[in-house]
Amino acid sequence: MAAPKQRNTNAEKVDLRAGWIPQDWQDKPAKLSHKDRHARWILKFIKAKRYDDGTIPSTDLAIPFFGYKSHISIDRKFRLIRKWKATDAASDGARVREGLLDCSNTASDVWADTAYRSKANEVFMEKQGFVSRVHRKKPHLKPMPCHIQRSNAGKSVIRSRVEHVFADQKSQMGLFIRTVGIARATMKIGPANIVYNMRRFIFLERISATA
Repeated sequence: MAAPKQRNTNAEKVDLRAGWIPQDWQDKPAKLSHKDRHARWILKFIKAKRYDDGTIPSTDLAIPFFGYKSHISIDRKFRLIRKWKATDAASDGARVREGLLDCSNTASDVWADTAYRSKANEVFMEKQGFVSRVHRKKPHLKPMPCHIQRSNAGKSVIRSRVEHVFADQKSQMGLFIRTVGIARATMKIGPANIVYNMRRFIFLERISATA
């Protein structure tokens, strides 16, 4: 989710990445209160659109993105949010695994995209009794083996359901971040997840009543 972009000098960016507050900001409390020290830049890759003749471009589009990332875990049957966590946009899945997996869930299979594929995650899931269905990454400078392509395609059928949650939050709720700092961003994302679950529950109840 995008946050208001910051116009910082190179020196200020270096201090922020190191977790420091730039000296000039410390002497100006009003300026410091308007600076977002937690949001980060990331390149978001999206599939390029087909040309008019139907051919597919050889490269994807890389769009610079500044803000935060919402990590959620849902159950595959009802698509209700069970766990969630907000981080900066540059955070990877390996840093949030403990806060997302729900040991009280009756299912043990875990579907996720390649951002969550790491040796540490695989070891963690095995120790916790989960079965990894995480997408496998493409080998560096090598074509993706056919059997892995087929496996990933099968996993996408299940994993893609979580994208429906994000699509609903953005299209129906108009979820966005215009606050400063990770604490306020968390307080924005948290209620949005609660509202989604309430709307989803009402929808499921309506289906059950008419079945």
